[in-house]
Amino acid sequence: MQKRVVLKNCGQVDPRSIHSYIKKGGFKALEKAKKRMTPDSIIEEVIASGLLGRGGAGFSCGLKWKLARAHEADQKFIICNADEGEVGTFKDRYILQHDPFTLIEALAIAGWAIGAGKAFIYLRAEYHFLSGLILNAVSQAKDKGFLKHLDIELREGAGSYMCGEESGLMNSIEGLRGEARYKPPFPPQKGLWGKPTIINNVETLMNIPQIILKGSSWFQSMGTERSKGTKVFSVSGDVAAPGVYELELGSSLSELILKLASARDIKMVQVGGACGRIIPADGIDIPLAYETVLGSGAILVFNRTRDVIDAMYRNMEFLADESCGRCTPCRDGCEAMLDILGRLAAGEGAAEDIGALEDLSQVMSLSAMCGLGQSASLPLMDTLKYFRKDYENRIAQSVYLRSLRQA
Repeated sequence: MQKRVVLKNCGQVDPRSIHSYIKKGGFKALEKAKKRMTPDSIIEEVIASGLLGRGGAGFSCGLKWKLARAHEADQKFIICNADEGEVGTFKDRYILQHDPFTLIEALAIAGWAIGAGKAFIYLRAEYHFLSGLILNAVSQAKDKGFLKHLDIELREGAGSYMCGEESGLMNSIEGLRGEARYKPPFPPQKGLWGKPTIINNVETLMNIPQIILKGSSWFQSMGTERSKGTKVFSVSGDVAAPGVYELELGSSLSELILKLASARDIKMVQVGGACGRIIPADGIDIPLAYETVLGSGAILVFNRTRDVIDAMYRNMEFLADESCGRCTPCRDGCEAMLDILGRLAAGEGAAEDIGALEDLSQVMSLSAMCGLGQSASLPLMDTLKYFRKDYENRIAQSVYLRSLRQA
């Protein structure tokens, strides 16, 4: 059953009119934060709520804010990551289309809390059609006096998957090549132009005004022991009702894809985007939570007509193409995996290919610079775990056909 927290205003307010948003209680959270709370108490409330980043990594939102506030600097920044380049993810687009003012209010609260005077909304290139709507919301909020302490600027990306990763995103804003940076230092200490920087994605920030208004205990009442609140999911693939759904964390994957999205004859489900985990049909009762499986919120359903090896080849093709190329494990590892999967998909595999894939996976996960290289092999390894027979049968068929040709 859906529980609308992040999406509560979608369809209920006019995204082009700040008056419509104010009538629904808009900017009351900002008023409370500025008049009845201190910056430190705002941050402690966010920490107490247990809000974790909704972009996939699951780091404490409030702790990020606390780290940035604690660092003395002549300038601090906030970045809203609206890049949403993850495969199968379109929830942030839906949120921005229907409720841009909540995001503006959340940025204003965050800026007040950490002492930032500048915020960037980093919008992916394919979402250019939303730029006018967002700029209109910023302009109206400014005219109403809600942004006296914070300047909000919209920046558009150039379509790079790597710019969804926080260091690649900062490089892009600075006018550099979108590639990973070495860590530490981390952005709350030394981020954009070397200044303390907070980076939260759209969905994470959308929770902030309600946490301030209703309190951390209200937010804590939803979800599991570790995963508090709700999560917005983008469901696509072999389903009758693709779309955006919001569920309380801890709800089962089966409830989402069977009851809400009306999936049938399931073979497997990829949860969390291109680097997300693969769940076989007999495992879909798993709870959707940070302690089990979650990721960015992308849910891609495959029915029994889909070929596992072909699906993994297409997945790796995307990752190899989007790798920034800065580190060898990711750059060469993705290409090597793609080459092996290509031969397997073409019916030219060899017995040693499975072992080679497993060895590559271990090296990449341990030595790649960023999340892309570290997790690129996860879905592939999951299919080897759950659908190993598909690989073994394909290799056996390839070996048999080669023997016939040589005879």
